[in-house]
Amino acid sequence: MNTDLNLYRNIGIFAHVDAGKTTTTERILKLTGRIHKLGEVHEGESTTDFMEQEAERGITIQSAAVSCFWKGYRFNVIDTPGHVDFTVEVYRSLKVLDGGIGVFCGSGGVEPQSETNWRYANESKVSRLIFVNKLDRIGADFLRVTAQVEKVLGAKPLIMTLPIGREDTFSGVVDLLTRKAYIWDASGQPENYEITDIPADMVDDVEKYRSELVETALEMDDDLLMAYMEGEEASIEDIMRCIRKGTLELAFFPTYCGSAFKNKGMQLLLDAVVDYLPTPTEVNPQPLTDEEGNANGDYAIVSEDEPFRALAFKIMDDRFGALTFCRIYSGKLNKGDTVLNSFTGKTERVGRMVEMQANERNELSFATAGDIIAIVGMKNVQTGHTICDPKHPCTLEAMVFPEPVISISVTPKDKGSTEKMGVAIGKMVAEDPTFRVETDIDSGETILRGMGELHLDIKVDILRRTYGVDLLVGQPQVAYRETITKDVEDSYTHKKQSGGSGQYGKIDYVIRPGEPNTGFTFKSSVTGGNVPKEYFPAIEKGFNSMMGIGPLAGFPVLDVVVELKDGGYHAVDSSAIAFEIAAKGAFRQTMPKAGPQMLEPLMKVDVYAPEDHVGDVIGDLNRRRGMILGQEISATGVRVKADVPLAEMFGYISTLRTMTSGRGQFSMEFAHYAPCPANVAETIIAKEKEKKAAKN
Repeated sequence: MNTDLNLYRNIGIFAHVDAGKTTTTERILKLTGRIHKLGEVHEGESTTDFMEQEAERGITIQSAAVSCFWKGYRFNVIDTPGHVDFTVEVYRSLKVLDGGIGVFCGSGGVEPQSETNWRYANESKVSRLIFVNKLDRIGADFLRVTAQVEKVLGAKPLIMTLPIGREDTFSGVVDLLTRKAYIWDASGQPENYEITDIPADMVDDVEKYRSELVETALEMDDDLLMAYMEGEEASIEDIMRCIRKGTLELAFFPTYCGSAFKNKGMQLLLDAVVDYLPTPTEVNPQPLTDEEGNANGDYAIVSEDEPFRALAFKIMDDRFGALTFCRIYSGKLNKGDTVLNSFTGKTERVGRMVEMQANERNELSFATAGDIIAIVGMKNVQTGHTICDPKHPCTLEAMVFPEPVISISVTPKDKGSTEKMGVAIGKMVAEDPTFRVETDIDSGETILRGMGELHLDIKVDILRRTYGVDLLVGQPQVAYRETITKDVEDSYTHKKQSGGSGQYGKIDYVIRPGEPNTGFTFKSSVTGGNVPKEYFPAIEKGFNSMMGIGPLAGFPVLDVVVELKDGGYHAVDSSAIAFEIAAKGAFRQTMPKAGPQMLEPLMKVDVYAPEDHVGDVIGDLNRRRGMILGQEISATGVRVKADVPLAEMFGYISTLRTMTSGRGQFSMEFAHYAPCPANVAETIIAKEKEKKAAKN
């Protein structure tokens, strides 16, 4: 049987914290008959937020995949978190979606995190609809939010509906295309609405916005536009075809309004998903890559007749065992098939496949291109791995995850929990690629690394509650780095003669600062045979192996170029190992002379504060060594953007709340590494020396 992929829509819902993503997802599930009782986020019982931590904090941490049907179309909906520490979830969801709905709060407008998510969606070239939610709230203003979308996001909203009434008198929406009003009664039931003529006081507005809508849409088709300019009315079918084309090409974003919580305006949004968002076959197919991750010009064409290829985009551990969420790009997967993980080169048999309805699951016997499913009990598949037909090995473009910038040390409160903690952390690392764990060799402590305070907070909370491991948590530590500031030309000879075969290797080299974000670069300008070519890899390995421990305080070193100029070797005593040891000695000898410098992570901080508190907020950011990049005044307050060292941002949320009487909000994400001021560097170096002395 061949599935009709034109009836599929793989969509994600993303937005800033509290704009109402999860409520919107709930409403979609209710309207499509998936759930009968509506769960409310603010009562802590929505369907897709089923982790205790989510219900409690009212935020979505894990993106949950849910399938449902609307007018014969199948929607695979992925609810993504809005919180900045979990952007990896948004990013990996966008990777496997075909279209999205950006939800904005009618009073809050375009908030910091919605900007980040919008940027990710632009990079992934995902077509989107815009839904301006919470229009029943005080201060909500649909047209102000659409203007903000244009100004802040640089995106073109195509206004499709206008709200009837404002704030607490908001009662429905006008569909501009059909010139019909949809008015809901006060019962709050989504199906209790009637379709009427436009309210008399809105007729002029409707005509104004409708002609803007039609003109923008018809720009997608020159012939229709010419006819329209000459006074010919375009048919609704033609306009809709043009809107679809423009949406798929990201020329504009059809924009709807309503209140998810009050169940007003949702049906039109669902119809728009069908009418304007792409089917799996209309999206640019995923590029395939070689082992190194370089595109090889081949694509995973979305079709059942192609070989099986799927991307594992999320791993979740729940009461039924490990679930591997996969987006199938091509081919067909049957229960009992054997698949190849092209990353590990191992094959696995697919025992059970399920389709997720949030926390419920339906067993499947097969799945095909375009489906988003979960496979139960895969052993060695991790996020970003490709699984494929063993006869046609391939790699889908993998995901790139940001490096963690903050760490904490944890020790179990009682001896018995050590093993339990190891198992639990192993599962959590598989689920979240931005969460890393290592053991401090000197102290034996377990170090957790993550994207921010909240990220690690929640990890500790999950360990405590889900896995029952009580931890003592150390102070948060910043991931400092070191680099060098000047070129040094130097020479180093390693020789050891003590009976038997000796060791000899001499290298002349230059160590110089590299471009930002280049890590370690090795090149050779040796002419003649003073250092035989076969020893170059050993020399490179020797230098590279030392990059983990810098000369100042032992932090990893960034952005260094080593150029091998010349050297000498001995016909008998030279060996790869001798040259590797020479390179290590050379690194130790020369790095302290190359103007070493401490680097610290700077965070892109976005603070939102009421107007009367902005002075305090800016003063406080300056005290935290922040660099103010700009401020924007909106109707509800001021947004301040700044680059601030991570080390100065611990516990910022409580300071901000105190300063702004609880009304301030902020988000931050890693920006780049920058040199530490001398006094800060001295303190860090002294601290590291103390630590070492204490251990010895």
